[in-house]
Order: sequence, then C-alpha cells, then structure tokens
Amino acid sequence: MDGILAGIGSALAGFFGSPVVQFVIYSILAYLVVLWLASAYWVFRDMQQRTENAILPYLAASLVIVFLPVFPLAVFVYKIIRPHEKIGEVYERNLAEEALLAEVEAIKSCPTCARRVNDEWIICPTCRTRLNRVCPNCSRLVGLDWSLCAWCGKDFERPATAIASTAGRPTPISPLPGGEETGRIGRTASALEVDSDRPAVSRSMPRVRPSPRTTAPRTAPDGLTDG
Repeated sequence: MDGILAGIGSALAGFFGSPVVQFVIYSILAYLVVLWLASAYWVFRDMQQRTENAILPYLAASLVIVFLPVFPLAVFVYKIIRPHEKIGEVYERNLAEEALLAEVEAIKSCPTCARRVNDEWIICPTCRTRLNRVCPNCSRLVGLDWSLCAWCGKDFERPATAIASTAGRPTPISPLPGGEETGRIGRTASALEVDSDRPAVSRSMPRVRPSPRTTAPRTAPDGLTDG
C-alpha cells in the first residue's frame, strides 16, 4: 500500500514538475490576478457613471479588491446593490420629460373651459371667454396682457397715463390762424378776465321825464281870455 502511494506521489510530482504544466499554472494564476484587478477597475468606472459622489467609486473598488479573492461573487453582489440608472440616463430622462412638458404647454387651451383653442381666435367658441384683442393701429392680434403692440409698437397704456398726468390742469387753448381763440373754456376765461378788468357800474332804473301838463286857460270875470 505504501509503495502505491509513493508511486502516485512521484507521478504527480513529475507531472507538476514539468515545465509545460508549470507554465500553464502560472498563466492561470496571472489570468486570475488580472481578472481580479480588472473587476475592481470595472466597478470603479461603473460607479463613476452612476453617482456624482467622488468617494463611492473608490470605496466600491476597494471592497471588490478585498472580498473578491475570498468571495468570488462579490461582483454580482455589487451589480445588485448599485444604482440602477446612470447619470447620462437620468439626464436623458429629465430632458425627455421637459420636452414633453414643453410640448403640452405649447398647446394653447382656454383658461375657463380648458378646451383646446387656436392662436388666432379672439373668443373661445365654447364658453365665450375673450382670448385676444385686435390692435387698433395695425389690426393684428395681440394678447390681453400686453402693454404695447409687438408688431407696431403702439402703447396701450399711454392714454390712461396722459389722463392721469393732466388731471387737475386747465385745458390748453389752441389758437387759430386768425388769432382767435376757440373752445368753451377759452371763451369763458376771456369773458371772466374782461369782466374782472371792467370797473363796476351801478345800474339804476332810467328816470322818466314827466310830460308837460296842459293847463286850461283862465277865464277872466269879464269874459276876456287871459293871454
């Protein structure tokens, strides 16, 4: 029995002592080392693409280097607990959502009945809500909240501002080519000034001169007329 075991041991020693077998063994070991380091590097790069934290990639690679020789399934454990989306995929999803939201907001709807309306409509045909107005200067559609026309530059708030600025001031008098002044306010002001400069005159009732009385001729006692 001892001779059989000794023969098997010598055979194995001769097999592993062969230069070809040793080269194959060393190649396998080198491959495992390279695979171990490559797995740690892959984990490091993958974590960089999935998080913005600068420490997590180094931490994940260190755990793989430590536990992979002891636990060969450490890489599979990492694939289970890693973030499911990459940073680029998250950005693409956010851009797609923003584009969809912008497309939905571009569809104009009525603020009252929420029905879809056209940009060139003035009144909603469903609820009769006013949507736009027409510029009195260029006759183009403008928004209800516009302070001036974007097409011709007409200021919609200027009349109100002018009225507020001239409140409490007298209306100016526009002279005519002949030098006359027109307007009720101008004529009234001129009349008041003339009356104020004219001295006051007491108006009394005109005196009526009495008509001469006709006296009857006196008759003398002797019948002669007194001339």
